[in-house]
Amino acid sequence: MRTIVQLLCVLVFLSLGVPTYAQEIGITGKVTAADGSALPGASVLIKGTTNGVPTDADGGFRINVPSQSTILVFSMIGMTAQEITVGTRTNIDVILQEDARALNEVVVVGYGTQRKLDVTGSVVQIKGEEISKQPSMNAVSGLQGKVAGVQINNSGKPGDAPQIRIRGVGTAYGSRNPLYVVDGVWFDDISFLNSSDIENMNILKDASSQSIYGVRAANGVVLITTKKGKSGKAVVDYNGFVGVQKVTNKLKMANAEEYATMVNELSAINGKGQVLNPAGLGEGTDWYNQILRDAFITNHQISVSGGGEKSTYNLSLGYLKQDGIVDRNGFKRYTARFQNDFQVNKNLKVGYTATGAFSKSADEAGGIFRQLYAASPALSVYNADGTYGDPAKLNLGDGANFNPQVTVDVFNQNTKKTLLTANAYAELSFLKDFTFRSSLGGRYGQDETRAYVPVYEATLAQRNTNSLLTFTRPQARYWIFENTVSYTKSFGKHNVTALLGQSAQRDQSYKLTASARDVPFTSEGDLYLDLGNATGRSIKDEGDLATYSSYFGRVNYSFSDRYLFNASLRADGSSKFYEGGNAWGYFPSVGAGWVISNEAFMSNQRVFDNLKVRASWGKIGNASVPSNLSTLTVASGGGLAAIFGGQVNTGASINSIIPPVTVWERGVGTDIGLEAGLLKNRLTVELDYYNKKTERAIFDLPVLASIGTASGRIIGNQADFQNRGFEGALTWRDEIGKDLSFSIGVNAAVNNNKVLAVSTGANPIYDGGVGLTGGALATRTRVGDPIGSFYGYIVDGIFQNQAEINESAQKSAKPGDFRYRDISGSSGTPDGNITGLDRQIIGNPNPKLTYGINTSWNYKWFDLMLDFQGVAKVDIYNANLGWRYGNENFTKDYFDNRWHGEGTSNTYPSANIGGGTNYQPNSFFVQSGSYFRVRNAQLGYTFPASVNERLKIRKLRLYANAQNALNFFKYKGLSPEVLANENKPTQAGIDANVYPLSATYNIGINVTF
Repeated sequence: MRTIVQLLCVLVFLSLGVPTYAQEIGITGKVTAADGSALPGASVLIKGTTNGVPTDADGGFRINVPSQSTILVFSMIGMTAQEITVGTRTNIDVILQEDARALNEVVVVGYGTQRKLDVTGSVVQIKGEEISKQPSMNAVSGLQGKVAGVQINNSGKPGDAPQIRIRGVGTAYGSRNPLYVVDGVWFDDISFLNSSDIENMNILKDASSQSIYGVRAANGVVLITTKKGKSGKAVVDYNGFVGVQKVTNKLKMANAEEYATMVNELSAINGKGQVLNPAGLGEGTDWYNQILRDAFITNHQISVSGGGEKSTYNLSLGYLKQDGIVDRNGFKRYTARFQNDFQVNKNLKVGYTATGAFSKSADEAGGIFRQLYAASPALSVYNADGTYGDPAKLNLGDGANFNPQVTVDVFNQNTKKTLLTANAYAELSFLKDFTFRSSLGGRYGQDETRAYVPVYEATLAQRNTNSLLTFTRPQARYWIFENTVSYTKSFGKHNVTALLGQSAQRDQSYKLTASARDVPFTSEGDLYLDLGNATGRSIKDEGDLATYSSYFGRVNYSFSDRYLFNASLRADGSSKFYEGGNAWGYFPSVGAGWVISNEAFMSNQRVFDNLKVRASWGKIGNASVPSNLSTLTVASGGGLAAIFGGQVNTGASINSIIPPVTVWERGVGTDIGLEAGLLKNRLTVELDYYNKKTERAIFDLPVLASIGTASGRIIGNQADFQNRGFEGALTWRDEIGKDLSFSIGVNAAVNNNKVLAVSTGANPIYDGGVGLTGGALATRTRVGDPIGSFYGYIVDGIFQNQAEINESAQKSAKPGDFRYRDISGSSGTPDGNITGLDRQIIGNPNPKLTYGINTSWNYKWFDLMLDFQGVAKVDIYNANLGWRYGNENFTKDYFDNRWHGEGTSNTYPSANIGGGTNYQPNSFFVQSGSYFRVRNAQLGYTFPASVNERLKIRKLRLYANAQNALNFFKYKGLSPEVLANENKPTQAGIDANVYPLSATYNIGINVTF
């Protein structure tokens, strides 16, 4: 560390050196626009230095330069910069042209690129450098707060992928992830991808831009282009950082004395005596401090790129190590990427990209965050003799009958993941205006999860007499073969681009699960199933195979860069919907745009540099569901066996109820947008209104256990739902003097989700049982309400005494219990009884407002990035509060505000929150999930050219970064950013054993050789 500090001091000292010049040359001149008007405040800078001057009110300037070989850089926001070598001149007049990059910027769309001017749908491009600057472990996390209408929920679990929603919930069953297309290969997850390898990410948000991907576009499309080599000398880039992750908003739990007080109160409510004596217990054990830790994190990536006239190359290697905030939890990832392009001749270009990723994680103990919340603080971690503290000796019952330290120490599970992916292409230009492109891509993935439960005896409840070794090995093989022919022609004021394409895909998965008991353990190398008891072994395998055949076409037309038209059609055939003649789905789209600023009547105005309105409509599909949904399957096992006549007979049960036919789930979307550039493109504006409808959405519904199905679910087309809202993004870019430039971007999106129809008619879809006791379900999906709405009783206060209970509709309640509102009986009016008919919508887990503020500041060699992000109008169901089976611990907030006698509280119940009917879903458990955070704060210093020359490097930048350091919210849990259980929208927003986010502080370096 001392050596690093010394090196940094030397580098800073070198940066302070100011070159001296023997003789200076005075240069004067004037900077004007194309129409001859002066440009005051334009920057005139000596290239490679910070020496420069601004132009005066008449556009004039005077500057001294060291020599005739000096290069002057003339720039101004909204104008295209020019570089001019001084030579023998002493007077230089410069005409700056308006910067048309906003219009001519090329964005990636399905199967090609378009000028931003020509796009009629809602497409947003994020440069890779914006993502790689952040210490995000997953490239998708880097999008949080940067794109209007894109909601991202992150997990603090190392290696875990974030959950992303583009314009709200797209599908309710199967994969809810967007389609990621990385260099032509399709993915559900890009956790394997190193952020530094990304050139740009393009998010297709509306149905018309997504429909060219048909069957996989229901949840949106993210197109990712990775970096390629450029002709010239080899360039070596190194990017690395090292840092620490700290737990934020660690919950303050009741200490041992406070806990004992509430345990005794609970015992008294249940008619029993004192359980613990609070006197002398003091603070006790803080289980969060005991198990959680500051976690190390580091990331390194090095790339080499270059090429000649006929070929280019790019090679990169990456290493990521992220420890978890839970002791013994950690993640490592290794990546390698190779890319080559070859210009075979004038008309033929070929190339390939290959990526390999390997990761290994030491997994966290399942349910550990539940245990940290519930464990008794009166329990010591270890006894004086070194044995574990045993809650059974405290007579605490089942609810807190665990020592979290035992759970962490005994848990032994790791996961390895290997992924190889590649794509090769050939592109042939012929007949001047035609291009044929053929590509073949694929991926091979193999995971392995090894779990070992040893023989141990730690506490009365935490013991195991037979070891168990389990291996789970899923494999995935996928290939995609695509061919397209494109035609591009410009004649007069007409521009036409046409595309025809064909695609074939095959996606196969296989999963093997095997286990054995009584496997001895001396080291990791001894864990083999064959060493276990032969009679205790089991094996199970399963798999899936899906094939797709697709044909698609698109036409883009523009007239005079003013009137735009776009139309596409894709036909997809899928083996997943083969039964019932529903194999094929058809997905059309149309879009139109009008570039108003290019009209003649706009030529003399000075407000708008660019003004465009656009509208689009399209259909998309969803094939991200299991195959053979309409095929009846059965399950068998020991639990279904029966003995007749002394013989064991194997039984079987239907897995799930199935509909006779499952048809395509499809989305229909409309988008109306406005794009504008004002004040020489200093200010850019983009506004959108959208209406996205999901028709015949597939759900898996819970059914009564008495029906006898193994899964307890029925799967099929069940409902229609809608997402409708507004999006806006404003960006201001400007310069102040010659040294300071900045950019401020604000984006926000309002989304309203509503269920339009349910096939069960008036009967809603219930779900959301994770973390709830007594078989309760906390969400309901019903016509007119948001999908997965929280559903339960409305709390009208706390019963203070028996007299209030006697006069209420809850005769069996106890003082300190919730008072539920009597809303409706069977006749639709209050009836003096509290039944299921009194339950109401009590919260919405679908955020109505998401927003971000992104700023960058550059002053001389310093740069500062400040990003803010937030969510509003969203609810969380805090299941931790009522998830109780006995004497679990309480938060300090609960202890301070609980009811413990008449008049003590009318908002918080007694310690009996898990008893009676108090645990049932109700409005007390629903809390605001709104938050605002400083997502990223980064200060960087780029060394000047003079220092780089001395060090024989091209570029050197040092930076310090803080991520999620400041968080503002009222939620009473660890974090308001709660991932949906199993990524299901009908289980969204339920906080039960959630791995929370942490703040990350790191320092890094970027070097180019």
